[in-house]
This record gives sequence, C-alpha cells and structure tokens, in this order.
Amino acid sequence: MKRLALCILVLSLLLTACQSPATQTPAATATIPPTLVEISVSAAASLTEAFSEMGPLFETLHPEIKVIFNFAGSQALAEQINSGAPVDVFASASKKTMQSVVDANNITSNVVQQFVSNQLVLITPASNPAGISQLQDLTKVGLKLVLAAKEVPVGQYSLDFLAKAAGTNDFPSTFSEDVLKNVVSYEDNVKAVLTKVSLDEADAGIVYTTDAASAEPGTIQTITIPDEINIPASYFIATVSNSSQAAEAKLFIDYVLSNAGQAVLSKYGFIPVQ
Repeated sequence: MKRLALCILVLSLLLTACQSPATQTPAATATIPPTLVEISVSAAASLTEAFSEMGPLFETLHPEIKVIFNFAGSQALAEQINSGAPVDVFASASKKTMQSVVDANNITSNVVQQFVSNQLVLITPASNPAGISQLQDLTKVGLKLVLAAKEVPVGQYSLDFLAKAAGTNDFPSTFSEDVLKNVVSYEDNVKAVLTKVSLDEADAGIVYTTDAASAEPGTIQTITIPDEINIPASYFIATVSNSSQAAEAKLFIDYVLSNAGQAVLSKYGFIPVQ
C-alpha cells in the first residue's frame, strides 16, 4: 500500500509539472498598444503653425495614427512627390502647384479640395529703417526688398499683386517694374522672407497675413494691402495616388475640413472656405 501511495504521489507531481499553460492560473496580461500607422503629410510652409497644432489633436481622436509633417515651399514638395517621394497627403498653397502633381498622374483631380484661403501683407522690420509708411514707398531707390521666388506660390501672388496695382489710381503704370528693381533676393519659401525681414536683413518683404501673425512679437511691422489689389491665395489638399495609407490619409483630410480643423486654421488667420 505504501508503495502504491508513493506511486500515486509521484504521478500527481508529474502531472502538475506538465500541466499546460492554458490550464494554469493566468497571470495579469499586459495591455499591448495598437500598432501605429504613420502617414506623411507634405504641407506648404505657411501651414507650419496651424498644422503643427492640428496634428496632436487629430492623433488624440485617432491614437492608432501618427502624423509626420514635411513643411516646405509648395513647389519643392510637388517636385518631391513627382520624383517618387513616399507621401500620403499634399497640402498646397496654390492650385497651380497642386495641378502640377495632378498632371504628373500622382494625384487624381477628383480628390482635390480647397480647404482654406489667405492674403498678402507687406512687412518691414520693427525698426523700419527705410521709413516705409505706404505701398508706394516700395519704389524708393536703394530700398532692399525680399520676395519669394516666382515658383513659390507666395512669390507668384506677390508678382500678381504688383502687376494688378500698376496703373491704378494710386499707383503709376511703372509701379511693378520700379518695385522689382529693389528686389535683393528671391527666397525658397515664405518663412525665409519672414526671417530675413524680422532679422533686419531686408527693408521689406511680402508674406501671407498668417505668417506675419506668427512672427515673434516686436520683430516686424505690417502694412495692409487693400482688398482691391490684394491677391487671394487658395489652398488645396488631396491624397497622393500611390499612398499606402489612403484610408488614414483621408481621415486626416476629413479632420482638416471639419469644424474642429477649420477652427484651428481660423485661429492662425486663415480664411475658411465658404
């Protein structure tokens, strides 16, 4: 009997040791975070502040998505996309630049949407060394003016403004030509124009009203460009055709177009689309 009892005890211990994990008392299971899906958003430099605030707000609503921003001149971003850069969303500061990506078959025209607009403003350093008090002062001999290059949306808008003003009641027919004689550099994006003026490296520059509003307090002054000669800047957004995260990209675009997204853009001075 003792030998039988001993055998039963040994067998019981062996069975306990070999018991499968599924039948053992389960330990506390650690929460496994969801796999993050990253989307790449290439956006015009003038959207830097607004989109940088919007990104975390969007991620709070969609914790499974991480937004990676690439801010630069719209023309540079378009060239990157057309050269095969992996981009999911393109937000351009002009229809022309967006169209260049559509024409290259990297975005389909039916997904392009206007989402906001902007306006131009003249800026000077806070010290205003050239004594600029009105737009006509841009023709002063020796004045140092900085503009964005014509390939950059704000650069083309600036040239369009000068041409539109020339020959009106308040401006001579040679206004555009005389102003362009004072240009000392053409920059790659609007932020570069803002930086040069705010650092006193130029007497004046033309930027978007939103960029002027983003300048460090006390670094610049602004001179309004009247509506009748101002050039509205229209912004467009779309999913890139070869996006590997098209569904997530659309969610971001939907957020930009939502009341919450438009509220952020309005906060930074953008004009909502009616």
